[in-house]
Amino acid sequence: RADEALVTGSGMAALAVAMLAYLQAGDRLLVSSRLYGRSLVLFEQEAARLGVTCGVVDTCDLAATAAALSENAKMLVVETITNPMLRVTDVAALAQLCHDAGAALLVDNTFASPAVCRPLELGAALVMESVTKIINGHSDVMLGMLCGGAAQPWEHIRQVASTWGFMASPFDCWLASRGLQTLQLRAEAACRGAAAVAEFLADRKEIAAVHYPYLATHPDHPLARRQFGALGGSMVTIELASDPAEAARAATVERFILAAAEQGIPFCPSLGEIQTTLSHPASTSHRGHTAVELEQLGIRSTTIRLSIGIEPADQVQTALSNALAGPGL
Repeated sequence: RADEALVTGSGMAALAVAMLAYLQAGDRLLVSSRLYGRSLVLFEQEAARLGVTCGVVDTCDLAATAAALSENAKMLVVETITNPMLRVTDVAALAQLCHDAGAALLVDNTFASPAVCRPLELGAALVMESVTKIINGHSDVMLGMLCGGAAQPWEHIRQVASTWGFMASPFDCWLASRGLQTLQLRAEAACRGAAAVAEFLADRKEIAAVHYPYLATHPDHPLARRQFGALGGSMVTIELASDPAEAARAATVERFILAAAEQGIPFCPSLGEIQTTLSHPASTSHRGHTAVELEQLGIRSTTIRLSIGIEPADQVQTALSNALAGPGL
């Protein structure tokens, strides 16, 4: 449980507050190479304008992260479950590395939510939640939250949020308090559905790969089981099978997105709603990445991210099956 928390106007606002409250000109920041695209823009480009240098490291590589932290880093920023390839961060191991290096660990816990993982209990200094997503759950607010232990500089954090205008809308806060009442129920239903959908899609010939932390084929499967317990998250990422020609891949993706919408699974770059939705990372969350950067992250033009809702799993499976059975898929 957090000792203190601050609600902001968005998840990005919460990250900006942390950056502005903790860092100043001459400081060095370290971030995971697997962060959400806009988070990377904030820490790599906007921080540079303030005289803060930013290093990027694959935080799935603990040895490389330890070496990077030793270069006088003041803060490390990671995601519990990465967007969109769903790699799992070893929060406890990174928290120890940060402690040894004298750095603060900031964890973006949006894809997990407190229902799946509580990074403060694993040693993180700060946790950011995009309340817009699973915590609210009803796709009708935009909020973020920064929380942590009493030892953090909360007076300064609040001053930064107020002075820079990052505060939240009272009405959105009221709506989010409604969503909090059903968070555990919604998260459990969505996570169970995601596990069933991942298993189902793994056997489809139209799917080249399925990424889900609780699949035995996932590279972080043992870590996910140890760190998360009963729930593996509500996100499932897939690679559509397609002819290797770029035009053919684009056509396959377009046909699938349109067919899924007809089956009640709409395109939505956000996530965590009560309804199952899908997104195309290469053209949304990671559209600012170069082709080389996308390849390094494993994101392809045929990558589709599914946010599983609270519908019965067989209903979602039927919808996806019908969408995959469409012409050209």
